Amino acid sequence: MASTNATRRRAVRAGALVLGLTPLLSLVWRGLSDGGSGLGANPVEEITHETGEWGLRLLVLTLAVTPARRWLGWSWLAPERRTFGLLAFLYASLHFATYLLLDLDLDFSALAEDIIDRPYITAGFAALLAMTPLAMTSTRAAMKRLGTRWIQLHRLTYIAAGAACLHFFWGVKADLLEPAIYAGITAALLGLRAITPSRNRPR
Repeated sequence: MASTNATRRRAVRAGALVLGLTPLLSLVWRGLSDGGSGLGANPVEEITHETGEWGLRLLVLTLAVTPARRWLGWSWLAPERRTFGLLAFLYASLHFATYLLLDLDLDFSALAEDIIDRPYITAGFAALLAMTPLAMTSTRAAMKRLGTRWIQLHRLTYIAAGAACLHFFWGVKADLLEPAIYAGITAALLGLRAITPSRNRPR
């Protein structure tokens, strides 16, 4: 039984990594094919959009793990919350790096001005800042060292998700449907996290 559970855990971990890394590998492949023409007429915009959206998708997936465990009994998914969170941080970091390197040419004064003057940049930067300590304390050693403070620290996930949704919502120029869908899913997941299923409530 133990070997079966270990095999299933490895299969779930492999599936999570494949799910998370396939978009990045696809982006790299498209960038290398035909002299970068696979990324369309505006490669920088395509990279920025893809990395940002996948960062948000994986962050939402991270929030979905606890409701799936509580409401559907998918306890086997719980260890992958860290995997999804780290993948979300990877894409968010690439999203920010693309903006800083390719849009701003490492102009940190322009970055500071954007953070102050452009609300959607402010929200996106806040999301990345919130995710950074989560990624840095995602190891078992950090969990043991921080104790109960680790749980409190990792509530920054809620702030990161909210700020990321605002970043997306404020950043689009016309069609608000897609960011509204992400915001609605995020709100629903946070609501489900706050509710204990009746079968798990103490009598």
